[in-house]
Amino acid sequence: MKTVSAHGLAGEDVLAGSLFHFTASMIGPACDGGQATQGTFVAREFSLDVVPAEAVLSLSALGLYRAFLNGKRVGTDLLTPGWTCYDDRIAYQAYDVAKLLQPGNNRIEIWLGDGWYRSQLMWASNPILNCWGDRTGAIAELRAGGEVLVKTDDSWKSGFTPVVRNGIYYGEDYDARIRPKDSHGVDVLSFDRALLVPHETGAVKELDALSPTDSWTEADGRTVFDFGQNAGAYVRLRLKGVAGAKVRVEHSEVLGPDRFFDNRNYRSARAEVSYTLSGQGEEDYAPLFTFFGFRYARITVTGEAELTAITMVPITSVPLTAGGFTSGVASVNRLVENTIWSQRSNFIEVPTDCPQRDERLGWTGDAQVFAGTACWLADSQSFLKKYLRDVIHDQRANGAVSHFSPDPTRLHPIGGRGDWAGSTGWGDAIVIIPWQLYLHYGDSAALEECFPAMLRWLDYLWGISDGPIIRPPAVWGAHGFTFGDWLQPVGDNRKPRPTIADDCAATLYHFISTQLTAKIARILGETVEAARLEKRSEEIKTAFRHEFFAPSGRIAHNDQTSWALAFLYGLVPPEYEEAAQGYFRRVAEETDGVIGTGFIGTPALLPALTRLGMVDLAEKMFLNRKVPGWLYQVDRGATSIWERWDALSEDGTIYDPDMNSYNHYAYGAVCQWLFEDVAGIKPLEDKPGFEEVLFDPAILPALSPVCAWHDTRFGRIEAGWTLEEGFVTCRLVLPEGVTARLEGRSERKSLQANGANVEQGKEIRLGAGEHKITFSN
Repeated sequence: MKTVSAHGLAGEDVLAGSLFHFTASMIGPACDGGQATQGTFVAREFSLDVVPAEAVLSLSALGLYRAFLNGKRVGTDLLTPGWTCYDDRIAYQAYDVAKLLQPGNNRIEIWLGDGWYRSQLMWASNPILNCWGDRTGAIAELRAGGEVLVKTDDSWKSGFTPVVRNGIYYGEDYDARIRPKDSHGVDVLSFDRALLVPHETGAVKELDALSPTDSWTEADGRTVFDFGQNAGAYVRLRLKGVAGAKVRVEHSEVLGPDRFFDNRNYRSARAEVSYTLSGQGEEDYAPLFTFFGFRYARITVTGEAELTAITMVPITSVPLTAGGFTSGVASVNRLVENTIWSQRSNFIEVPTDCPQRDERLGWTGDAQVFAGTACWLADSQSFLKKYLRDVIHDQRANGAVSHFSPDPTRLHPIGGRGDWAGSTGWGDAIVIIPWQLYLHYGDSAALEECFPAMLRWLDYLWGISDGPIIRPPAVWGAHGFTFGDWLQPVGDNRKPRPTIADDCAATLYHFISTQLTAKIARILGETVEAARLEKRSEEIKTAFRHEFFAPSGRIAHNDQTSWALAFLYGLVPPEYEEAAQGYFRRVAEETDGVIGTGFIGTPALLPALTRLGMVDLAEKMFLNRKVPGWLYQVDRGATSIWERWDALSEDGTIYDPDMNSYNHYAYGAVCQWLFEDVAGIKPLEDKPGFEEVLFDPAILPALSPVCAWHDTRFGRIEAGWTLEEGFVTCRLVLPEGVTARLEGRSERKSLQANGANVEQGKEIRLGAGEHKITFSN
C-alpha cells in the first residue's frame, strides 16, 4: 500500500503530491446519533470491468476515519485525517489502492469516529463537546487515469460499526459481534471543499510493538502488564473465547507503593478499552480512533475468554530519530532516551503537553521551549510548520497568541477565566519556533509565513502596559496575564528561594521576541520593520536595566531564571558583567546543585552557565540526583520526562495527581544544550540549516566520553570528545556541503586540528570529512 504524504512520498514510491480538487460531497450517516454514541460508516458498491494499473483514493472526514476496500484496510496511517483548526483547513490523504480492487463488484466502506472534532476536549470543570461540529462525515473520491470511478454523494448507504463508543479521552468500546450492514441512507452535509489541503506533515504511524517486561495478578484476579516504557500508544490484544465475553483494559503511567495501580492523574479521561468477543476463533484487536499515555495496562476478563497475547504499540508523527547523544554516564543517556520517547508520545499530529489525561493540548509554551531540541532529535520541520498554521489561525484580533493550539476555547469561550491567550513565554512560540526552523532547516519560508503574526504579537505585548516594561495582572485570564516561569521550584516552603516576578519574566520575553523579530525582518528584507524593531528592542533593554538592575549589578529577584535569561539574551549591562556573574554563581551555588528554574528558565540555565565559563556549576546542576533535578527522575525509574520536578517522591508517592503528567517533554529541552554546548555543534544564523556550524565543545569531565550525531539536509554530522589526564581529543565528521568554524580560544592550550597548530585568536574552517582536534583543558 502506498501512502501519499504532503510531500508526495509513499515509502519507496512517489505519487503526485499536487493539490487534489474534489468534486465529491461531504456526506454524513443518517443513523449518526451524535457525540458519544455508536460509531457509524458510509459505504458504496461499484463495479469494474477491468482493474486499472493505478487508482488513487483521496479522502477526508469530519471526525476520524478508517477506510476499507473489499474488506481490506486502506493504508496504515492512524488518526486520519489528523488534527487542525478544522474551521481553517482539514487535511486529506491519498492512497494508491489498485491492488485492493477486483474485477466485478467492489465495496468501499469508511468507518467514522468522533476524534478531536467532536469528542470531549479540555478538562472536567470546563469540558467542550462538539467543538467543530456535531456531525461526523466523509468525503472520498476514487480516480483512475483522470476518470472518477466512485465518489461520495447522496447515493451512498450508512450503518453502524462495532465501535460502540469512542473519544480521544474516553477510549474505545468495541463489540465484535456487530457486523456492519447497510441500514440507512446518508445526508449531504454543508461543507466548503476549499478547506481541504494535502496532509501537511507525516501521518501518525505505529512504531515497533513492545512486549511486556513483567506482569502480575492482583488479589481480585485482574492482571497488570508492565511494558517497561511510558509512551503514547495503545495495546494490541489477541483473544479467544465465547461470544459476549468481555475484556477491559485500563491504563496507568506509574504505580504507587506496593505496586498499586494508580491513574488518578488521568482526571476525567476514562482512557480505557472494552472489547466484546465475537466467539469466532482467535480475535485480534487494537483501538481504531483513540490512543493513551501509559506504561502499565490492567486487564479484567469477564466471562469465558483468554488473553493469548498482548503488546504495546507506540504511535507518533515523527517515527524516525534524527539525532543521538551518549556520554560516560548511563543515567544521562537514559535521560536523552526519555526525551526522545516524550517527543514521540506528544508529537501526535500536534505538539501536546501530555498524551494521557483530559488535556492533550498543543500548549505553545511547552512547544517553544522544546522546539530546538525537537529539531535535534527528529525531523520536525513539516510537523512544526503545520502547528504554526494553527497558532496563526487561533491568534486573536488584538494579536494575543493562544495558550494552546488548536484552541477549543476560541470557538467556545470558558467563563470565569478570561481569554485563553496572551501569556508571555507561551505566545512567543510564534517567533521562536519559526526561528528554530530557520536555524535547523534554513527555512526562510516559515519566517515569511509567520512574520505578520509576529508583528501582531509584538504590538500586543507593547500594548499590555503601553510601553517596554510589561506589568501583567495577577488575576488569571485578565488582559496580559502570564504563566511566568511555570512550576518554578521554591525549595523549602518554610524559607523559599527567590523566584522571578511576572513583570521581569514578561519583559524578558518581550525583549527576546522583539530582538529576534528584528533579525527576522532583516533576513526577509523588511528593512523598515527591522529598523523599527531594533529601536524598540533597545528601548526595552534600557527600560529593563532601569527597572530590574540595582547600581551594584544585582538583578531584582536574584533567582536562577532571571540571571540565566538575562545573560543568555544580552540584557546584563556590560559595566555590571563582573558583579552579575558573581551574583549568578552565588545563586547557583546556594542551592547545592539543585535546579531553581521552571518552564521558561530551565532551557536557559545550563547554556548560560556554560557560556559564562561556569562549566563546573553546569556539570554539578546537570548531574544532581536530588529533587529538583533531571537525574532524580531517572533514578526514580522514569522512562519519559515528567511535568513536575517533584512528580514522584522517593517513597513512590504521587505528588498532586490533579496536575501531574509523567510524559511531558518540556524539561527535556536540556538536550539542546547537550548537542550545542556539550557536544559543541552549534548551528549558525548566518549559515542556517547546518551549511556551517561552530564547533565549540564544553568539556564537562564527568561526562567523558561524549558522542553525538545529527542527520541534516546534507547528511550526518558526528561529534565527540574524550578527556584523559587533562588532554581532550575530539572527533568531528562533516558531510559534503557542511563546514565548521573552530576558534583558537585562550583557554584551549596547544590547540591542534588534524595535527596543525591553531593560533590563539584565530579562526579556521574545516571541510567535509573526519577531523581530529586536540587541546589541553
